[in-house]
Amino acid sequence: MDKVIYTKPEAMEDRFTHYCPGCGHSTITRLIAEALDTLKIQEKAVCVSSIGCSVSSYYYFKCDGLEAAHGRAPAVATAIKRCRPELYPFTIQGDGDLAAIGTAETVHASARGENIVLFFVNNAIYGMTGGQMAPTTLVGMNSTSTPGGRKTDTAGYPIRVCEMLATLDGPAYITRVSLHNPANVRKAKKAIETAFRVQMAGLGLSLVEILSPCPISWKLEPTNALKFIEETMIKQYPLGDFKVIDGVKALIEGVNPCSPK
Repeated sequence: MDKVIYTKPEAMEDRFTHYCPGCGHSTITRLIAEALDTLKIQEKAVCVSSIGCSVSSYYYFKCDGLEAAHGRAPAVATAIKRCRPELYPFTIQGDGDLAAIGTAETVHASARGENIVLFFVNNAIYGMTGGQMAPTTLVGMNSTSTPGGRKTDTAGYPIRVCEMLATLDGPAYITRVSLHNPANVRKAKKAIETAFRVQMAGLGLSLVEILSPCPISWKLEPTNALKFIEETMIKQYPLGDFKVIDGVKALIEGVNPCSPK
């Protein structure tokens, strides 16, 4: 009898996702579910979906979930956490949601240091609505609204969300990871789990930006979409931690940040 070594996370529903072939959202969904299992917080977690490719993400978790108005997921997560502080709300948002119409909610929730988790899926394009330019679209990158490539004289420069939010005093943990190969998927999993642990410890806001492939809108084969992240996208969006407060450093090192010194 064959030994089963890889199964569906307990916190993930048994259903097909709506994501396109090669899309990174499916991987992110699994990584979040694995974190909920590891930390045993499924019963207290609340998924706040955005508008965009992640609009139905709450269908895939065995935890409470709801959909926010376009860009307002951080505000909804803030309300949940303030009204029910024992819960662990998290958002899943794309670049069009978090970095465009939701910029104000993202910045101000970060400035206040709300004890919530934001998962920011950066695929540098509006995936759900047809592949238009997003705030994160690279200079020279083609989209349906920039067929000749993004030009700085008319569209400006891409927004680096992690670098921008790291200048604020409020956030506790700001990091950027990627899904372009197995090693980096493992790093993304660790970052996702860390973000939840930061919230559980009451240390403040976490944002995990995840560079994610969008083969359909990029008009690339899935393997080439992964190469695009590694060879081109990371140059604009370097990976790594951008803000880690002392309490989070202690947590990562295995020291209880809430214990008396």
